[in-house]
Amino acid sequence: QRSTKINIRNIQPSINNRRVYPIIYLYTRLLFYQFNLYVLSPSLCCRLHRGKRNHRTEKRKMKNECDSGGAPPVDGKVLRLHFACRAELPLGSSLRVTSSDSLSTTTSTLIGGGGGGVGSAGSNVLQPTNSNYDTIEDDIGDAAERSSLYSSSVEMVTSPETYPLWRTRNPVIRVVNSAADEGGGIFRHRYRYLVVTPGDSKPAKDGIGMITSDGCGGVVEVDEWEDPFVDYLVDDVDTKQQHYQNHRYNTDLPYRTIEIDVSSVDPSTFGKVLSGPSLSSASSSSSSSSQGGGVNFSCKDVRIDNWNDKDDVAFIPYKAQMIKQPPNRQHSAAWTSESDSDAIFSDRDRTTTDSDAAAESKMQCDADNDTGTGTFTTAVKRIFLVCYHLPIILDHDPETGKFSASFSESLIAKTEQSGVSKSYDALWIGTVSADLKTEEEKNAVREVLKPMNCTPLFLDKSLTESFYYGMCKQVLWPAFHNIDLLDISKSGWGNKTLSDEPDSSNWDQSRLDVWWNAYRQVNRIFTETLTALLGPHDKVWVHDYHLSLLPKMLHEVQDSLNKERTIQMVYFLHIPFPTSQVFREIEHGGEILEGILHADVVGFHAFDHARHFLNASKRILGLSHESLVGGLIGVRYRGTKVLVTISNVSIETDVVERAMTSPLVSEGIDHFKSKYNGRQVICGVDIAQGLSGISLKLLAFERLLSDYPNWLGNVVLVQRNLIPSSRKSDELDTINHVRYLVNRLKKTFGPDVVDYEEIHASSLPIQQRLALWSSSDVFLSSPIREGLNLLPLEYVYTRKETPGVTMISEFSAMSSILNGALRVNPYDVKMASTIIDTALSMSIEEKVSRRERDIHFVSTSPSGQWTRNVLRDLNDVKLATEIDNKTTKRSMRATAKMEAVSPATIINSSLLDSATVTSAYNLSKKRVILIDFNGTIVMKEPAGKYLKREMLGISGHKPPEETIEALTTLCSDKRNVVFVVSGDTESNIENAIGDIVGLGLAAGNGGTLSLPLKAGQTARKWEAIDLGIDWDAILVLAMPVLSKYTARANGSFVKHTSSSIGWSYYGCDPEWGEMLATQLVNELEVALHAFNVRIVKLKGVVEVVPRNLNKGRIVKRVLADHDADFILCMGDDVSDEKMFTSIFSVLAESQNQQTSHAFTVTVGKKASNASYYLENAQDVADLLVDMTNLRRGLGGGRAMSWDRDDCTTDLFA
Repeated sequence: QRSTKINIRNIQPSINNRRVYPIIYLYTRLLFYQFNLYVLSPSLCCRLHRGKRNHRTEKRKMKNECDSGGAPPVDGKVLRLHFACRAELPLGSSLRVTSSDSLSTTTSTLIGGGGGGVGSAGSNVLQPTNSNYDTIEDDIGDAAERSSLYSSSVEMVTSPETYPLWRTRNPVIRVVNSAADEGGGIFRHRYRYLVVTPGDSKPAKDGIGMITSDGCGGVVEVDEWEDPFVDYLVDDVDTKQQHYQNHRYNTDLPYRTIEIDVSSVDPSTFGKVLSGPSLSSASSSSSSSSQGGGVNFSCKDVRIDNWNDKDDVAFIPYKAQMIKQPPNRQHSAAWTSESDSDAIFSDRDRTTTDSDAAAESKMQCDADNDTGTGTFTTAVKRIFLVCYHLPIILDHDPETGKFSASFSESLIAKTEQSGVSKSYDALWIGTVSADLKTEEEKNAVREVLKPMNCTPLFLDKSLTESFYYGMCKQVLWPAFHNIDLLDISKSGWGNKTLSDEPDSSNWDQSRLDVWWNAYRQVNRIFTETLTALLGPHDKVWVHDYHLSLLPKMLHEVQDSLNKERTIQMVYFLHIPFPTSQVFREIEHGGEILEGILHADVVGFHAFDHARHFLNASKRILGLSHESLVGGLIGVRYRGTKVLVTISNVSIETDVVERAMTSPLVSEGIDHFKSKYNGRQVICGVDIAQGLSGISLKLLAFERLLSDYPNWLGNVVLVQRNLIPSSRKSDELDTINHVRYLVNRLKKTFGPDVVDYEEIHASSLPIQQRLALWSSSDVFLSSPIREGLNLLPLEYVYTRKETPGVTMISEFSAMSSILNGALRVNPYDVKMASTIIDTALSMSIEEKVSRRERDIHFVSTSPSGQWTRNVLRDLNDVKLATEIDNKTTKRSMRATAKMEAVSPATIINSSLLDSATVTSAYNLSKKRVILIDFNGTIVMKEPAGKYLKREMLGISGHKPPEETIEALTTLCSDKRNVVFVVSGDTESNIENAIGDIVGLGLAAGNGGTLSLPLKAGQTARKWEAIDLGIDWDAILVLAMPVLSKYTARANGSFVKHTSSSIGWSYYGCDPEWGEMLATQLVNELEVALHAFNVRIVKLKGVVEVVPRNLNKGRIVKRVLADHDADFILCMGDDVSDEKMFTSIFSVLAESQNQQTSHAFTVTVGKKASNASYYLENAQDVADLLVDMTNLRRGLGGGRAMSWDRDDCTTDLFA
């Protein structure tokens, strides 16, 4: 089965060859389809092979050609496309063509009557797509998402001389985006036809009806959608009626596809109409339209479609997709028997589909196999489990000098029930806690751990001291447990030894710099180690707070090496997460948050911890979260969704069962029974640190003996304190206080009332634990802050024959997991003693009942199941991101009605390549550059941030020095026309960049305009656009409302421009400001309903603006006055969407076809009409510097002012 590609690119074409290439396509497909045949011409490529080529290879090839002085870059090139269709329609009806690729600003279909038409009449804007016909229906499942793929239509016209031939009046504008199109240089455009009757408001026949704008402000019903396949899909009348009803919601409709090989198109044709015959020339071939299977081509390369003709070539990709999953599978035979060509196509397609499905099924079964008995092993999937301490026990024989190792009891260690090690090739990376002095010893340890798939890291002692005992244990550990920094500095929690005075403190704030640098260095070491091992599509699971910077560092390395991230990451925190108020006290808290948020999934053991994390993300970074299907929580960050999950885990029951058979356990049980002689036993095992609440436990026990004297001589408290020496001062303070209380108890109530021991270790051996659990009637844990602690679960599982009572603190994560436990507030000593009495007096029936509430979870949720749950969430967020990249979020619906972003807009943007723009810029002769101000060339902090560097927002601030220099250089080039278009006031913009010669300015979202400043001109002249708004009358009604809200929100203020009135809540508490803004919009809409204005809520501001005011006015005026072969437009906000759509509108309507490149760029990855995106304002500045060749003068790399350590607050907004 050899794959053959026949390339006829080099065949010398005859005079009329372009007319016959599509016919060649039809016949060669019949003869040679079993091969991967490509039919190519200098201007058009019809691709037959449905496999995907590596678009990155193509992109590199094109880029290399550009760098070597070859053809201009393909990305950003403008295509003008015409459509023609032969359709005999009822009198008064007209034909329209619609596209799946994006929103048209001429006439936006309103899904189910919701939403609103956008844009102005006459524009034909169809944006790029990032999907292809192979996957479009598979990726998007529900009706609402599918409907967004077909949400635009443009006008087609005819004449008495050419009827029934219809064609588009203006060309459809498309911008080539090779990164968004997966076809390896093949540019696809999807479309379909529909019939409307302008002015007819009657219900559509057969129940088919969708409201669509007619371009003049009215609405019309859609009379009929093109669907030649309905008879093949349904049998009975009811089913057919339902099929038509589905069309009402714009779903499951057939689509046509045209393909263009942009790599082979003659460069001279870019910017011109690729296929645009006159009506007369197109109709000249209409006489033969009935021949050739209904497919005809005009002399100008316009393929003439035939209304409702299922044999049209344009339907081939759709039919191929429907064969994969036909709506009614019993009719699949009808699809494959239409013609021999379709039979060949369908057989090959079905074979490919089945094999792909089998592979996907195999991988899914392997990933979801709960029992671990699956046999699918063809696809090797790797997961790296990364933690600071490797989950191993390393032994050294001093006599032989040999090392041996085994997995410890760690949650992430390899066990028999470990699901990750059965579904994946698991590898562990971390440090070893051994004093290895020579390289030979380290190599010996590496060899011992190699069969265990463990990669050990060896850190210098000084680095470990600063990283682990400094930053981790003295700063992050207490802070994450909600310990205030003031308490840390005043409580003697320095790194002291047990011999130091208990009331002394050696806390030194200046050491934080050294500790933080060590923290970053260790995270960097882990990053370098992982980078050398990782491959495409590997998974990385980072554990705990020691490595919170690792996800971001890995992302940056992946991005620099691969231009995109090819791995998935999970970050799981096993300790609590603090409140935002405490977290803000950490000097580098924002950097830690950003590091964590570069993971795909962030996991916690309790909702309280997740809630604090979400709140910190909101208050510190200005990020909001949303609820997702399936009970998931999503945080939008860097244009993607980060999933926040709460996942609980239990013990390894197989390990407990094996340990219970040990003689040490039975011996320990006998020892405790003989020692306590029938008394009831309360047990506790805790780390000797203040947060364990051991002192509060002893006080509660003392109160029990005082208030309930009947327990004297009948109860004993067995307390084991573990001293790991990781927080020496804290351990010293805790032990001294505990010793004092233990001595007081023994002195007051007798020497046998407390059995107290101190153990210098981080854990108690499992045999000793099980012996203690089996001999105890009550398990008591009273931490005042605690993350994951599996000891209560182990106690529940161990007490099988005679259940005990579990008492846990309400401040522990276990309190939300164990439903049968008694919850206690350690601070309420009296109530705690009462609950202890309840536990000691509890009947056996209630003990059994309480244990039964928990035993199912305890015995069926080992680490393997927990791992599978988390990895399932990782898969869910991947699917959610894929769907999210095609549809907008609900949160954008509120702003969609304000500007040109539709609720159905597809996220088509791909990351802009600076080299591509620079190459096109250098090869062009006339350029127009349009740039937004705030958030685009001036850094703007998120409105949701609690504390901003400058509470007054962006007023009066300037772009960085390098950006101003780049703008000055651009404006000095006579080939350039540069405008900065802002929503700010004239004075603010003029103060910031008004002195740049040759720079044009627009303020108030296009309300005022200042033409480019001429050399020697000292003052700017502003001209206002009169939109007929009586602002005095509006102020009379609006100011009382605005004043009321200003008085309620400290930091808010009212601002006036020549074309708007605004209420800024940018400096308020973000949550309070958001609540008030939502209500203010409603009140202003009621108060100002009689005026031709609209109320819009942007980032941190509510504005009253004229309905007809938008930035698109400025764009149309500039482009009307200046012809250009290069257009660059950049903006970050919803108000900038009008600039993007207006560019395409002008290109479609203009007779000038010189424009060959158009780059529309949104700042931040989000739903947008722009073709490309940049991550932030810093990337915008870098692009401008690259375009002006200022990079060399800056010494290379990023040299923006906000990257420097000496940056001032006036660079932020």
